[in-house]
Amino acid sequence: MQRLSSVGELDFGKYVGPGGSVLWGQACAEPRTLVRHLLASHGLPEITAFIGIPVTDLLAAAHASPIRLTSYTGAGVNSVLHASGGLDIMPVHYSSIPNLIARGRIRADTVLVQVAGPGKSGRYSLGAARDYLVAAIERADTVIAEVSSGVPWTYGPPYLTEDDITVLLPSAEGPAELLAAAPSPVQEVIATYAADLVEDGATIQVGVGSLADAVLARLASRRHLGVHSGQLTDGMVDLIEGGAVTGERKRVDRGLVIGGLLYGSSKLFSFADRNKAVCLRDARYTHDPVVLAVQYKFTALNSALEVDLTGQVNAEVARGRYIGSVGGAVDFLRGAAASPGGLPVVMLPATAGPASRVVMQLNGPVSTPRSDAGVVVTEHGVADLRGLTLAERAERMIAIAAPQFRDSLSSAADAALSASKGARSL
Repeated sequence: MQRLSSVGELDFGKYVGPGGSVLWGQACAEPRTLVRHLLASHGLPEITAFIGIPVTDLLAAAHASPIRLTSYTGAGVNSVLHASGGLDIMPVHYSSIPNLIARGRIRADTVLVQVAGPGKSGRYSLGAARDYLVAAIERADTVIAEVSSGVPWTYGPPYLTEDDITVLLPSAEGPAELLAAAPSPVQEVIATYAADLVEDGATIQVGVGSLADAVLARLASRRHLGVHSGQLTDGMVDLIEGGAVTGERKRVDRGLVIGGLLYGSSKLFSFADRNKAVCLRDARYTHDPVVLAVQYKFTALNSALEVDLTGQVNAEVARGRYIGSVGGAVDFLRGAAASPGGLPVVMLPATAGPASRVVMQLNGPVSTPRSDAGVVVTEHGVADLRGLTLAERAERMIAIAAPQFRDSLSSAADAALSASKGARSL
């Protein structure tokens, strides 16, 4: 391992050649000192970079040359990059990303990470993330790490030794903080309906955003909850400290809070630091269908942009812009459907401005097929689609649509049903 005293001593040209590839930690685990230096480097050859969900706005359209950017998500500033032509989207299930890295379909020649440590054992912790970063480190030729005292030392394999790190340099920056936005009044209503579905003893997973945070805020009265999620958030800290989350009824990882990354503020980072009850694992574990299916009452709570009358979900495109992802929703919904007593839930407001988000036909791609439809929640109620026919699903979905759209949706559904019957009779 080569130790540098500052990032100014780092010459990326020595490690990233023409046609090379870079991957770095996402969200709160973004190694900002290294990324900022990479983006400011002059004379870099044309390279590729795989990026994840953003918390900062370090990247801009100008960085798309000479760096060719690819991501699994259009969230945050990624949406602007994609709209400008500076980012290509890979529409894949989150669970497949590590295998795509392992097979070289997502390239990771050089990996940039933010680490904590070393501990007394001389091992460095990957701090705020494991997710697909673990697969990238396994595949990489070069690992460049920035170490900071502000990074929480979290438990969960792998831990890095000096032999695993090519270059190590100090950083004054800890994890990037994500301060959650306050939920809207509509989201508050949706969250109340969704939280009412969560039973004592359930193992929960939540997606990202203020709606998910609002659901967590309503679970304080539950008991014996477990957590197994793609990301851990500030709201989970409140539930753990308040006694709602104990993990004692989990069938695997009993007593442990399992996540892929920390997605929150300094409150979360301080809680996770050297906390043996919090364990970060890579996506091959957090999204493993076998692990999810054996959990007790695994309850998946995820958001959507649109849902059609048959239960198909669009979680990627709104008003022609790519702002979401396929992500891990299908992984978790399928896990919840297979879990004894499990509950797959999709949540969304019934409208977006003047438009209905419960639709006859999606205005974007099918991110979750109707065969994986479970329970859909809007501010107008709950539609349990499990085991229902297409006609029965349409009836349930129309009942939770905004009132001003129900007649038009009902007419469209009747016309579609008549057309399908006519086609069968020919």
